Amino acid sequence: MSGNEKAWGGRFAGATAELMERFNASIGFDRKLLEVDIAGSLVHARALERAGVLTAEEVAQIHAGLEQVRAELSAPGHLFSAGLEDIHMAVERRLTELIGPLGGKLHTGRSRNDQVNLDERLYLREAIAGIRLRLRHLQQVLADSAETHLEVILPGYTHLQQAQPILFGHYALALFWMLERDQGRLEDAWKRADFLPLGAGALAGSAYPLDRQFMARELGFSGVTPNSLDTVSDRDFLLEAMAALAILMMHLSRFCEDLIIWSTREFGFVELADAFSTGSSMMPQKKNPDSLELVRGKTGRVYGDLFSLLTTMKGIPLTYAKDMQEDKEPLFDAFGSVADCLEVFAGAWQTMQLRPARMEAAVDDAALATDLADYLARQGVPFREAHHLVGRLVRFALDAGLGLRGLTLEELKSHSPTFGEDALALLDLRHSLDLRNIEGGTGPQAVRSQLARARAILNP
Repeated sequence: MSGNEKAWGGRFAGATAELMERFNASIGFDRKLLEVDIAGSLVHARALERAGVLTAEEVAQIHAGLEQVRAELSAPGHLFSAGLEDIHMAVERRLTELIGPLGGKLHTGRSRNDQVNLDERLYLREAIAGIRLRLRHLQQVLADSAETHLEVILPGYTHLQQAQPILFGHYALALFWMLERDQGRLEDAWKRADFLPLGAGALAGSAYPLDRQFMARELGFSGVTPNSLDTVSDRDFLLEAMAALAILMMHLSRFCEDLIIWSTREFGFVELADAFSTGSSMMPQKKNPDSLELVRGKTGRVYGDLFSLLTTMKGIPLTYAKDMQEDKEPLFDAFGSVADCLEVFAGAWQTMQLRPARMEAAVDDAALATDLADYLARQGVPFREAHHLVGRLVRFALDAGLGLRGLTLEELKSHSPTFGEDALALLDLRHSLDLRNIEGGTGPQAVRSQLARARAILNP
């Protein structure tokens, strides 16, 4: 094969248009697959030896050649010509230049269809491992934050309206458990990707007696794919992993929204460190939470990566079509974006300053209303009736310009004679929290138990 000849060019009498050369090429982005492509080729060469296609000496030459190709093509500043089409052909062409026609034997019994599927699975394994490490780091940051601020009280919200008092440690650990589910989704996604596709060929399987179980073991897969048609058609493993990333980003984005609101002057619950804030080109006083806003914004980008590939895949008949070349850019973008967002979010959380006094002072007395209703219910009043009575009590306090904690026992009894003097003790934030030491609740003991569970996950 000459320097300008295509690997598939024998059937063609004319040259490919220059525009089509550029349109067809993926070398500009799939060069990320260089390391995994060479790893797969090294094992494929050994499988060809076991099948009697290559000799031990030929395999040694191929291995040496591939190592040189790895060094050359991974060198900083190395330029890839669009005419090389993709990373697979770039590796094969340079290998052939180095060791001669023997380089052309490497593709025996293999198609780019099963080759790229292998490369993507190997890439995915590394990418998932990298994201899971970053998730663990953020979970560690959250656990440390929960422990440091375990006694800090703040208002909890539903519908963006104050609901009940909670502990900040409980709030921080809420994200910890969301991220733990993200860990599980990514781990689970890999279980379905953990099968060797090599040997499926273009679509019908290889005509050579390749030992697929051998190749699976060498490359660290748990097994081999069972159907060659499904194998070369399959991108479910990418879609599932990207769906897990989209859910992860949704989790981060929701907490970004809270922290952005809390960092406003009106709330003043937190202040982001200068290192994770930016200013305004016009207004000298501004300190903007751009780190969190960008994480929130990139959530839509990761959603778009997932939907881009879903849309690409929905109309492709079995087995392979060139549409599937469009799987790589959203894949790389999603993993790259999520990796950056996890690092930025962890840094922003770890360095932000809490204002506990401002948080506790912001808790409205009405957030204790449920405790009063529960008190009446424990005295035998049906909860729906208790709910109604306390609702009228809240209305009375509002009209009188009072908070619930400003009411006297007589005023409580005027709404329900069931209230006793012990009801006044309920109008205290820490007493309210102490009532919620149920497993998973926001009571101090419950949060300490929850934190211990989190620590056991982080330090098994």
